[in-house]
Amino acid sequence: MNDGTDYRAILTADTPLIDVRAPGEFTQGAMPAAINLPLMNDEERAAVGTCYKRQGPEAALKLGHQLVSGELRQQRLDGWREACQQRPTGYLCCARGGQRSHIVQQWLRESGIDYPLIRGGYKALRQSAIRVTEELVQKPIILIGGCTGSGKTQLVQQQPNGIDLEGLAHHRGSSFGRTLQPQLSQASFENLLATELLKVDSRQTPRSWVLEDEGRMIGSNHLPECLRERMTQAEIAVVNDPFELRLERLREEYFVRMHHDFTHAYGEERGWQEYSEYLHHGLSAIQRRLGLQRFKELTTALDIALAEQQRTGSTEAHFSWLVPLLEEYYDPMYRYQLEKKAEKIVFRGTFDDVGEWLSR
Repeated sequence: MNDGTDYRAILTADTPLIDVRAPGEFTQGAMPAAINLPLMNDEERAAVGTCYKRQGPEAALKLGHQLVSGELRQQRLDGWREACQQRPTGYLCCARGGQRSHIVQQWLRESGIDYPLIRGGYKALRQSAIRVTEELVQKPIILIGGCTGSGKTQLVQQQPNGIDLEGLAHHRGSSFGRTLQPQLSQASFENLLATELLKVDSRQTPRSWVLEDEGRMIGSNHLPECLRERMTQAEIAVVNDPFELRLERLREEYFVRMHHDFTHAYGEERGWQEYSEYLHHGLSAIQRRLGLQRFKELTTALDIALAEQQRTGSTEAHFSWLVPLLEEYYDPMYRYQLEKKAEKIVFRGTFDDVGEWLSR
């Protein structure tokens, strides 16, 4: 049995964690396999913290026990007991493996459940995750490049040594990149990345990583500096697919699937409204770069396309604004960025060609 200090094994196995920190702490950064069942909520924690500063540790501990007592204590204990039964191989976790996880562990023990805790708490796991990323990204990296709609993410997902950064970030990296999953905090994103690297590495110990050619930011998450630095030195394989094929991929991803996802999440009426706002927001995000006149023209075309999609179910009319957006904005921008990395390009070909090249 892991004594709560083999952090790599805990992360690699997606070991369940019952994180007893306050919700605000959990939101700022948590491990992927953790659930939050706090000993104290944010307000209670703040009160105890103030008491600690003014009157010292004993008074703070006393106040904590007063705040979490009686029916409230029983309610939280019932929650931990249920979580322990559902996660028999898990661990308790607080900020540093200190009083909070020990108190919860003691209360559980008194109720007949012996449950281990993470020594060093979340902070120790976090430090381990940072070290893991720094170490594992030293392996050679191959980047998949190509204009929007080239299927780069799909190619990465197909590789046994592929790490889907956009999937981990819950964002596709462009102004239209948001998904229905909210993005994680920066620390939680980095923890998830470290865990994914560990899991893939433990399955097959790959000689290299395959990643998509990303910018520094993926939505609101930024890549860890150690990874970003390695990516600037990486070889690039570029997907050159016909424009029509790229359009079909984008139609499927941004119009068919996003409409389906919004409708599934919110129902027909609100789902349509959210889907329309999503497309409008994507266009608005690049308004300054398009120029006001072009932005207005493309917005008009978008409105006409939405009306036709709502009336007939056809997504064809969206090409009236998507094609010029690709030709005038996205493609020139990506080609310009790729030109600056020309010496790193080691292969060019279709989606299938690049897939074969990667599996060589």
